[in-house]
Amino acid sequence: MGFLVKKIKKYCCSSYQKLVELSINKKLRGVLMEDNFNKHLGNKLKLRRLALGLTQTKVAKAINVTFQQIQKYEKGTNGVSSIRLLQLSNYLKVPINYFYEDFSEYLLNLQKSQEGHLNVNYNFLSKVYSELTTDQKIKFNKSLQGVNQTVTKIG
Repeated sequence: MGFLVKKIKKYCCSSYQKLVELSINKKLRGVLMEDNFNKHLGNKLKLRRLALGLTQTKVAKAINVTFQQIQKYEKGTNGVSSIRLLQLSNYLKVPINYFYEDFSEYLLNLQKSQEGHLNVNYNFLSKVYSELTTDQKIKFNKSLQGVNQTVTKIG
């Protein structure tokens, strides 16, 4: 009987250990991807800042952070929040996707979306649409009709 209990304990412990290792590996992959993206975004930020001849201090003042924070963004030490990314893209006069260009995960998702495998968050889209003014909804609907006519002519 003691042999069987030892066998069960050993099996349970090894299975639990594998589960923990798998969980840790998944978390590490997520952290590594996040770190890679932070470094990628930081490099793009620095390239654009230097191309415009701006100092870290000037960019920092424009988005209401310290120049040390800009340094951390550029090194990839700190991630950039969505609102800061929006502020940076506006100040540096680039579209937000500028920061995602050449990032492998972004390119992979872009390729999937072109193949028609994009997961669309319809709840988010309907919420955004419901918050539009009447004039904005009319303009949006007209632009969709234009796209639909183009697709019909091509297809």
